Amino acid sequence: MSKSVTIYTTRFCPFCVRAKQLLNYKNVAFDEIAVDGQPQLRQEMARKAGRTSVPQIWIGSTHVGGCDELYALERAGKLDSLLN
Repeated sequence: MSKSVTIYTTRFCPFCVRAKQLLNYKNVAFDEIAVDGQPQLRQEMARKAGRTSVPQIWIGSTHVGGCDELYALERAGKLDSLLN
């Protein structure tokens, strides 16, 4: 059973699109929380992540970070084990 994945995004963010493309490629279901025009959701994300940029990605209770960190885990061969 794979862990739940949560990704905070905005609609026109190219890094959000890339992160979702990788998750979709790996057939990973994720909960997307769009923060466009939602200051309370963005504040919640910033409080949890310690960052204000999107995307912010969690796998289970592990904060992965953004798109670059997600792809770095994939390149290092560590993403699949984190997902399962």
